[in-house]
Amino acid sequence: MNPSLFTRRSALQTLGCGFGQLALAGLAAEQLARAEGGPVSSKEPHHKPRAKRIIFLFMQGGVSHVDSFDHKPLLEREDGRMLDFADLRSLAKTGKSPQQRVMKSLWDFAQNGQSGLWASNLFPEMAQHMDDLCVIRSMHTEGIAHGPATLFLHTGSTNFVRPSMGAWISYGLGAENENLPSFVTISPSLGNGGPRNYGNAFLPAVFQGTSIGRAGVPAKDATIGNLRSPRSPEEARRQFDLLKELNAEQLRQKPGETELEAVLSSYELAWKMQDSAPAVLGIEGESAETLALYGIGEKPTDNFGRQCLLARRLCESGVRFIQVNYGDNTNNPAWDQHSNLKKHGEHAKAVDRPVAGLLADLKQRGLLEDTIVWWGGEFGRTPYAEKNGTGRDHNPAGFSIWLAGGGFKKGIAYGETDEYGHHAVVDKVHMHDLHATLLHALGLNHEALTYRYAGRDFRLTDVHGRVVHDLFA
Repeated sequence: MNPSLFTRRSALQTLGCGFGQLALAGLAAEQLARAEGGPVSSKEPHHKPRAKRIIFLFMQGGVSHVDSFDHKPLLEREDGRMLDFADLRSLAKTGKSPQQRVMKSLWDFAQNGQSGLWASNLFPEMAQHMDDLCVIRSMHTEGIAHGPATLFLHTGSTNFVRPSMGAWISYGLGAENENLPSFVTISPSLGNGGPRNYGNAFLPAVFQGTSIGRAGVPAKDATIGNLRSPRSPEEARRQFDLLKELNAEQLRQKPGETELEAVLSSYELAWKMQDSAPAVLGIEGESAETLALYGIGEKPTDNFGRQCLLARRLCESGVRFIQVNYGDNTNNPAWDQHSNLKKHGEHAKAVDRPVAGLLADLKQRGLLEDTIVWWGGEFGRTPYAEKNGTGRDHNPAGFSIWLAGGGFKKGIAYGETDEYGHHAVVDKVHMHDLHATLLHALGLNHEALTYRYAGRDFRLTDVHGRVVHDLFA
């Protein structure tokens, strides 16, 4: 080794850079674990899977189901009528349940495709794909505010620190690609749970999600920091080899310390990612037709279009759980229109074409067959005008999400809310049930996917959840 190339100062600088890579926390320990046949090696599922991976399109703030995929003609007929809509949200805020004004949808509904599924012109591009969608109109969940409901969506708990769904999937199935993390979140928000929404909690650190960018930062600038070495390949190789020797000695002195393994192994995987990740993260090689499909290069679709295209590239590169976040870092998330529901239209223009483009792209590449696309938010919105104004309040008692691909039925609507769209009443699907069903589609038994911590076996669905088999083809 040439000492002039590796001084004590440069060693400290390199180590400092390595610890700066803790943004790669989700990548930590993967390289070492794979080399030893460890926990992130690809694992056998509990049963034959219908799908290999999930792309979750998270609509932060709660899209109004009665303005998108749950057609309620009664709202049109009784628009303006004062009624008693008893719900937990009103009781929690005022201690009583005042009468509220029925509010019709601001968008027109129509039946679409051969299935005849209803969708509004809030999402005209998605509406063209209704024959591929499995719309669940009877969702209900826990948490009446964004923070608890968002945490529940991601972790199955409204307040305790629990592993995120992506972490559970990584724990249960391991990784497909040794050069990439098994769980990635694109442009996550810092609020309403923040890193807990993609955290590992008490699972080994290797299963934490890797964030690419963050909400509020343009997607074209979203990347993994310090991915490329500023040094020549030869010098970087010498420094890396020395770090490997130092790391190996550390591990020999402190065997079994998973946190140390996680930090040290992040160097090794980061090294491997210098060659593999840039090719996945960059979209320069995509055709003009593909870019146009996602609305890239056009307003207002460019930003979310880039996120969705990156999700497709990660999907075909072997990442198991990819979350694409549409939101921001404010206390009032994107779709949270309490006083100006018309703003739903602005957000819809930003996401509609990219989401439709993702569905079309996955389908034409044959990826939709073994990929689940999950679209939705943490709850829905009320059928009444909040404070008799121009927006809608939170509604965890009944709302809609949709699934596509991965063995789910196509062109169906499952479950119903009441005639106003306020409460789920027929074939109700709790968020625990959705988690159980998605895990089942990946070949995981939600009751068997457990981890012992503090003397108790934990799981994503806690002691709840059922697989909704009627959703599968």
